[in-house]
Amino acid sequence: MTPMQYVFSAAFLLCLSGLAFNRAHLMSALLCLEGMMLSLFIALSLWSLQLNSAVFSTAPMVLLAFSACEASAGLALLVATARTHGTDRLKNLNLLQC
Repeated sequence: MTPMQYVFSAAFLLCLSGLAFNRAHLMSALLCLEGMMLSLFIALSLWSLQLNSAVFSTAPMVLLAFSACEASAGLALLVATARTHGTDRLKNLNLLQC
């Protein structure tokens, strides 16, 4: 494993552990998801540059498009939750109480 692969794997695992352990607020969960997507995007970009293949050059752009869709949906849920419940704490959210 090269040092760059190690750094991006560590960044992904750090954001994944942040998502697993810091689940108090919706905003912190969204930030951890964005960190995971950023590390995946950079790793895929470097991987496609190392392979020098045109087939793999579209994968980072597709991941970036999905990441933008995920961020917009997450922020829309954050705004809707903050307006209805008055807070973004995940402990207050319950599917049985609408």
